[in-house]
Amino acid sequence: MKCTNNKRLFFHKEKLSVEGRFSMKKTKLLSLLCMAALLTGVFSGCGSLAYDMAYSVDAAVSGFNVVRRQETRTASPFASELCVVTGDVSEGTEGEIVGTGAEMLLDLRTCQVLYAHNVHERVHPASITKVMTALVALENGNLESTLTATSAVNITESGAVLCGLKSGDTMTLDQALRILLIYSANDAAMLIAENIGGSVEHFLEMMNQKAHELGATNTNFANPHGLTDINHYTTAYDLYLIFKEAIKNETFNEIIHMTSYQTTFYDKNGKAKEFKKQTTNLFLKGERKAPENVTVIGGKTGTTNAAGHCLILLSRDESGSPYISVVMRAGSSDELYNRMTDLLKEIHK
Repeated sequence: MKCTNNKRLFFHKEKLSVEGRFSMKKTKLLSLLCMAALLTGVFSGCGSLAYDMAYSVDAAVSGFNVVRRQETRTASPFASELCVVTGDVSEGTEGEIVGTGAEMLLDLRTCQVLYAHNVHERVHPASITKVMTALVALENGNLESTLTATSAVNITESGAVLCGLKSGDTMTLDQALRILLIYSANDAAMLIAENIGGSVEHFLEMMNQKAHELGATNTNFANPHGLTDINHYTTAYDLYLIFKEAIKNETFNEIIHMTSYQTTFYDKNGKAKEFKKQTTNLFLKGERKAPENVTVIGGKTGTTNAAGHCLILLSRDESGSPYISVVMRAGSSDELYNRMTDLLKEIHK
């Protein structure tokens, strides 16, 4: 009886073993058939299988785009889109451009330095300072916000250009920026600084921080308007860095191209105060003519006894290519515009 049971157990195990081996072979066969069907669909293009990661230049996720993204992870150099000036550049220029200050002409399309003289020498920027004042205000303020003047606008320096602001007067930031850049009003600069920065001192911190972010490390702003201060200085090259950033702003470009501005602001009692002035830029006023095939888009003037006569311009040639030109520390208005005109002539040399 015991022997019979052992035999039955043996035959039962054998039966299970055979069935198991058959089942394994059946599974392998099915796997091979599925693999064959899959390969047939891939290489023939037939079948109803859908692939979510097709190799396509247009696919959001694909082998092509993975490789492309890996290749584009290289960091761009800081100066990849900047004109780099390491010293004076005058090769190929004709005539006498060099004065006692600093001059520079840069092709923004090619990043080529067409002319450079003393561009890293520290100079007083005068009212070209207001380019940075406008840039910081545009980045941190609302054009429709109302600014209210305090006693900070009471500038008493002889010869300072003023729009007549008094404590309690109000105007929008948009109005203040146009008065600042077109007429170069120093009291408008103080109005903007105090309202956008919370205080003039904090606004100056914002100006200097922005300058350093742009690489203008030879610059220090001690006020928002450019009136003479021993601790207020920059270089022609730093002004290029600041101006290049400012002209990316649509509102800034619009304002510097205007030939005049008329508006109404209000005193503390709500009484209207009229403002109407022309630009300080003689190219835009038509009193000076740019060289043939050069169009002056706009810029910023600056004049103090310490800074002399200064001008930075955005211009375009007949094909629309942009140029930035700078003249600092000219001895007179005539010298300033003569030197600037000579610079612009180099565009077509």
